[in-house]
Amino acid sequence: MNLQIRRLPTALSKRLLLLICAAIALTAMLQGAFAYRNALAQTDTLFDYQMQQTAFALRAGLPVDARGHAQGTPSEDENREFIVQVWTNEGLRIFESALGAALPQNAVLGFADVNARGTTYRVFSLQTRSQVIQVAQDMRVRRLLAREAAWQSLLPIALLVPLLALAVWWVVRSSLAPVQRVRREIASRRPQDLSPVAMDDLPDEVQPLVSEFNALLSRMQRAFEAQRHFVADAAHELRSPLAALKLQVQGLQRASDDAARAQATARLVAGIDRATKVVEQLMLLAHQEERAAAGGIDQRVRLDDIARQAVADAAPFAAQRHIDLGLAQAAEVTVAGRADALQVLMRNLIDNAIKYSPEGATVDVLVQQDGDEALLIVDDSGPGIPAEHRADVMQRFHRAAREGAAQVPGSGLGLAIVESIAREHGAQVTLDTAPELGGLRVTVRMASL
Repeated sequence: MNLQIRRLPTALSKRLLLLICAAIALTAMLQGAFAYRNALAQTDTLFDYQMQQTAFALRAGLPVDARGHAQGTPSEDENREFIVQVWTNEGLRIFESALGAALPQNAVLGFADVNARGTTYRVFSLQTRSQVIQVAQDMRVRRLLAREAAWQSLLPIALLVPLLALAVWWVVRSSLAPVQRVRREIASRRPQDLSPVAMDDLPDEVQPLVSEFNALLSRMQRAFEAQRHFVADAAHELRSPLAALKLQVQGLQRASDDAARAQATARLVAGIDRATKVVEQLMLLAHQEERAAAGGIDQRVRLDDIARQAVADAAPFAAQRHIDLGLAQAAEVTVAGRADALQVLMRNLIDNAIKYSPEGATVDVLVQQDGDEALLIVDDSGPGIPAEHRADVMQRFHRAAREGAAQVPGSGLGLAIVESIAREHGAQVTLDTAPELGGLRVTVRMASL
C-alpha cells in the first residue's frame, strides 16, 4: 500500500492559516479536556458541599405536622437528587425523603460510597446527640448532572474557536497585504523597468528579501548600462578604423607598382592591428564592467607579486624602445581583490608609461604601505600630462595631447579600464608629476589587509 504524505500549501497565507488554525484546534481540544475534568471535579465538590449543608440544616430536628409527617417531606417523584434518612441512635429509621429508597444504615461518619439497590450512592453521615442523619445521592444522577455542567463549560470554547479562526484569518490577510502589494507591483512591471521596489510597511522578515531583490535590480541596471555603453562605444570607435581600412584597401587596389603596393599593404596591416587593438580594449572594458557590476571581491592578493609579474611581462616591450623599466620598491602588501583584474590594471599603467615616453626614458614601479592603505605607483620620465587635462584622460576615448610625446596609436581606453578596475576595488586613482623623474606619476590608493 502506497502512503502519500500531503504537503503543506506553498502559499504563505494559506500555510499560516492552516498551521495557526491547527494550533487553535489543538489548544481548544486540550483546553476543553481540562475544562471538562475541572467541571467534573468542581461539580463533585459542589454536590458534596450541598450534602453537608443539608445534613447540618437537619441537626436541629425535623418538625412534624398534625398528621404525624415531617414538614417538607417530598413525595416519591418530587426530588430524587438527594435522599435523606434519619436514624435514631438505637438504629431505628424515623425519616426517609423518598418512599422505597431505604438505604442500609451507614455506621461510617462523613463521606462514603455505598453499594445498594444495584447502584452506588454517595453518602454523607452526621451524628447528633439523639440521631444519625444520612444524605445520599445516586452516583448515576450525579455523573449525569456533572456531565451537563461540564458540557455547558465547553460551550464558550466551541463558540470562540470559529471567532478566533476568523480573527486569525483577518490578521494574516492584513499582515501580508504589503507582500501582495509588492507581488502586484513586480507582476505589472515592464521588462525595462529596473527601479527599486518600495519597501513601505513591509514586515521585518520580508524587508531583507526585498532589499536583496532591489540590490539585484541595481546590479542588473549597471550591467545593462555597461552593455549599452559598450555597444555605443564600439559603434563610435570602430567607425573610423573601418573607414580607414576601406580607404587602405582601395589604395592597395590602385597601387601601380610593387613599392606602392608594399606601402599600401603595410598601412592596411597597421590599420588592422589598430582595429584589433580597439576591439580587444573594448572587450576588456566590457568584461571588466560586467565583473564590477556582479561584485564578489573576496580574494587575498599580494600587490608586490602583481607588480613583479607585470614588470617581467612588459620588459621585452620596454627593451625594444630602450626604456629602463624596473621595480624600484616592492613592499609586501596584501589587498582584497581579483588578481586578474589587478594584473590588467598594472599592465595598462606600465604599457601607457612605455608608449608615451621617448626612447631611453625611465619607468619605475613602486609598491608601498602607507598606514592602512596600499599604494601602487608608476613613474615615468616622459612629457607627462598637463594638470588641466588630467581629469579628462580618465574618460573613454580621450587622448590628451602630450608635448614631446611619441606618436603612438591608441584607443584612449587604457586609463578608462584602470579607472573601472580601481572603482571595483574601492581604490582611488590620481595623476600627478613624478617627483624624481619629472614625467607622469599615476598612484592607485586602496585599502590593505
